[in-house]
Amino acid sequence: MPASDPDRKVVVVMPARQAARTLAQTFSEIPQDAIDEVILVDDHSTDETAALARTLPLTLVWHPHQAGYGANQKTCYMEALRHDADVVVMLHPDGQYESSLVPDMVAPILAGEADMVLGSRLMLPGAAIKAGMPRWKWAVNRILTAIENRIMQTQLSEAHTGYRAYSRDLLLTVPFLRNSIDFAFDSELLMQASHFGFRIKEIPARCRYYEEASSVSFRPGAVYGTKTLWAGLRLVLHRRGLLRCRKFEA
Repeated sequence: MPASDPDRKVVVVMPARQAARTLAQTFSEIPQDAIDEVILVDDHSTDETAALARTLPLTLVWHPHQAGYGANQKTCYMEALRHDADVVVMLHPDGQYESSLVPDMVAPILAGEADMVLGSRLMLPGAAIKAGMPRWKWAVNRILTAIENRIMQTQLSEAHTGYRAYSRDLLLTVPFLRNSIDFAFDSELLMQASHFGFRIKEIPARCRYYEEASSVSFRPGAVYGTKTLWAGLRLVLHRRGLLRCRKFEA
């Protein structure tokens, strides 16, 4: 899998859980000439995810017990760093995000224009709703993103996409191992990147909603939203020196 830049190693990481139905298709759509390696971390799936992964040209890592979405990402990034990745792309194996966008995700980092790239579903007005995003999720996403923009002093169109790319320097700097083991991990890592002054860029990303696509229901979504707001409050308190937080300490 030769990358477009022979001097920079691009690794795609796939945090997997019950992805047997969609993994092969998602993997097949990744532009192989834009990457060097794919690492899949299976979070103790009870379907054939791990067995299918063994038939594909990728590196498989598996958890002996279910640890959580955030814990899965921690393993993903540690493995990518151990494999000498210069750019790491997180791609969900459920096919919700377009695998074909991987070259666009890594391009700003390879060009030295960004340290973190977000594939935004809300960057193009109306696109997410048209693709099937529930309106309540769209509304909550916009509200939370507005609050986070205020805290981080950013102008992101979406702070809650699961399609992300990171530079090696960012992953070596932000203390992501101190983050939550659940979905709040994403919000914490984004706030860490902003707090440490890393450059964040967005590109439009279409999403697909269907039965096999992973999705957070209302109750877990409410917990996630609450934890995101708590992370934002901790960042504000940390910056003001009122309550130190190890997640925001180098």
